[in-house]
Amino acid sequence: MFCGAVMFLLGGLDLLLFDGASSAYGVLFLPVCALTALWVRKGDLLTAPVVVPIGFALGLLPVIDGEVGFLGKLMGLVTALATQAPWLYAGTLIAVVTVLVRRVALAARRRAVRKRVAG
Repeated sequence: MFCGAVMFLLGGLDLLLFDGASSAYGVLFLPVCALTALWVRKGDLLTAPVVVPIGFALGLLPVIDGEVGFLGKLMGLVTALATQAPWLYAGTLIAVVTVLVRRVALAARRRAVRKRVAG
């Protein structure tokens, strides 16, 4: 929810300030990925790398160039996703690495608590 809403707002902001510059949108996407992976609940850690690409696509909706109508907008979205794939992959990688680090730290903390209780 957070990632999708923020990316949609940033997409609109990108359209207003930078006339829909794709590089500006991509740069704005990277910190949102890190924040999403940091703010997700412990029980939902593995969902962050799945949610981030969905948020990226939602944020592209105000930015895309496409013909009028559903199929024109869909074609513009597919084209934008294809041309922005490096930003999408980089953001997803940031989310995956952040989630994995959090998961390892959580497991180490649990292990230390169990060792302290047992010992």
